Amino acid sequence: MEKTNINENRRFDLGRDFRYRIFSVLMKWETVLILILTAVVITNSFLSPYFLDPVNLLDTTFNFSEKAIIALLMAFVIIAGDIDISVASIVALSSVFMGMASAAGADAPTLVVIGLLSGLAMGSLNGYLITKFKIPSIAVTLGTMSLFRGIAYAILGDQAYTKYPEGFDFFGQGYIGDSPIPFELVLMAVLALGAGYILHRTSFGRQTYAIGCNLQAARFSGVPVDRIRFQIFAVTGLFCGLASVLLTSRILSTRPNIGTGLEFEVITIVILGGIAITGGEGTMIGVILSTFVLGFLKFGMSLLNVPGRVMNILTGALLIFAILVPMALKGLRNSVEMKAQKKL
Repeated sequence: MEKTNINENRRFDLGRDFRYRIFSVLMKWETVLILILTAVVITNSFLSPYFLDPVNLLDTTFNFSEKAIIALLMAFVIIAGDIDISVASIVALSSVFMGMASAAGADAPTLVVIGLLSGLAMGSLNGYLITKFKIPSIAVTLGTMSLFRGIAYAILGDQAYTKYPEGFDFFGQGYIGDSPIPFELVLMAVLALGAGYILHRTSFGRQTYAIGCNLQAARFSGVPVDRIRFQIFAVTGLFCGLASVLLTSRILSTRPNIGTGLEFEVITIVILGGIAITGGEGTMIGVILSTFVLGFLKFGMSLLNVPGRVMNILTGALLIFAILVPMALKGLRNSVEMKAQKKL
C-alpha cells in the first residue's frame, strides 16, 4: 500500500514537472516571437502571392543584414546596462573615410580594412570616455553621435563619393557562388553564432550579465567592469565599421547622411528581441528572431505599398508591446512559481 502511494506521488510529481516545463517554455519571450514571426509569414503569404517566393525572401535580407550585425553587439551593450546611440554616425564617418580612400585610388581590400579600423577607433573612443571619466554612456554617445556626423558633413558637405573599385560591390551585393544566398546573410549568420556563443557560453558573457544586473556588485565580485565595458564598445564600433562596408558596397555611394536613423532601428531590434532596457536580461536568439520579424513585416508591407508612416506606427506599437508583454509574462511566471512553492 505504501509502495503504491509512493508510485502515485512520483507520477504526480513527474506530471507536475512536465506541465511546469511546458508552461515555462510558453512564457518565454522567444516563444512569443516565434508565434509573431509565424503570424507575419502566414498573413503576408495570404495578402501577397510574391511574399513566399524564396528568391524574394532571400533578397529582402539585404535590407536588414547591416542592422542585424550592429544589433548583435548592441545586445551586449544594453545587457551591460549601457546604450550606444552613435552607431549610425560611426557607420557614416567610416563610409566617408572609405570614400576618401577610394578617391585616392585604394583597392577593395584596403577599403574594407579602413572601414573596420575606423569603426574600431570610434568605438574605442566611446569606451575610453565612458570608462576613464565615468560618464554615462548615453551622454558620451549622444556627444559622439553629433561629433562623428558633424565630421562627415564637414568633409563632404553636399557632395558624395560614388566611385569605388571593382570587386568592392560584392560585399553588399554578392551571392555565395551561383546560389541565391546573399553573402551578407551568411556573414550575419556566422557572426550571430559567434556572438551567441560568447554571450551564453563564456565567462565574458556571464560577466556582461553580471555588470548589467548590478555594476557595483560585479565590481566587488572581481569582475573587470571597466575592461569589459571598454571591449564591448570597441567591438560595437568594429561591427559598425563592418556594417558600413556592407552598406557602402551595397549602394556604392557615400553621403554624410548615410545611415540616418539606423541607431533607432537597431535599438528597436534589440528591445523587441527581449533584451531588457534596464540591463542584465535577454538572449541572442531573441535578437535574431526580432530581426526577421521586423524585416519580414516591413517586406510584406512594402509589397502591399503600405506608406512608410504606417510602417513606423506599427513598428512603434510592436516596440511598446515588446516592453510590456515580457514584464507581464515575468510577473505571471513568478506568481506560478510562488504558488508551486507553497504547495510544496
